[in-house]
Amino acid sequence: MIYMVEDMENKPRIVVVGIGGAGTNAVDNMDASGLHGVEFVAINTDLQALELCRTETRLHIGNKITQGLGTGANPLLGEQAAEEDRALIAETLEGSDLVFITCGLGGGTGTGASPVVAEVAREMGALTVAICTKPFDFEGSVRKRHAERGQRELRDKVDTLITVPNQRLLNLVEEETSLVDAFKISDSVLTQCVQSIADLITKPGLINLDFSDIRAIMNQMGGAVMGVGHGEGENRALQAFQQASQSPLMEETVIEGAKGLLI
Repeated sequence: MIYMVEDMENKPRIVVVGIGGAGTNAVDNMDASGLHGVEFVAINTDLQALELCRTETRLHIGNKITQGLGTGANPLLGEQAAEEDRALIAETLEGSDLVFITCGLGGGTGTGASPVVAEVAREMGALTVAICTKPFDFEGSVRKRHAERGQRELRDKVDTLITVPNQRLLNLVEEETSLVDAFKISDSVLTQCVQSIADLITKPGLINLDFSDIRAIMNQMGGAVMGVGHGEGENRALQAFQQASQSPLMEETVIEGAKGLLI
């Protein structure tokens, strides 16, 4: 017997939510890069910055609190803004199976609103994965303290938290790299992280994984790290693995003893 199966039937709904300035920039870049099989949502308190976003679905939060002017790098205002529009966030994420949250920890909206968005996503039954950057050293001690506090709060709200230390990205670039290019590289790493996980679900491979496999390994996993590698020729798989496992982003991280591993 032959069964006709609709292409989109039973496919998981994957939503990538960019929060704050760094998060919405990252989502814009992901959208422009042609990342398939996912939906994009941009969330910000800064109305002017949000209007510059190319992402189709945009949520302006906390208008009563910030009057559309942003949080002034105050995470408490970011949290209050998300709570103000919690119902709108829930409506947008309804029906999601996997929610990626991407933001730059250390600022106001990304640091403060992300735990609230994560809490909403998990309450709705979605597997929730946060992929966030931590500040460069030159961004100052205040942003660093905000980032550390935000990381702790976010870890308690998501299934898996992947943090990308921006300072270590400098090990991957030339000394003369400009500030603008450094932040672009940071955005590209966020894109690679999301795309790598999404591709495992949406693209067929030699060993196919479905959403249930991803949920099993990432559900309530806690902290995680990620490396990306490429290889060519006969030993390309080994080359790619060695490059990924020796990535500067995984510095001081030991794979041995990990509770799960996705390749």
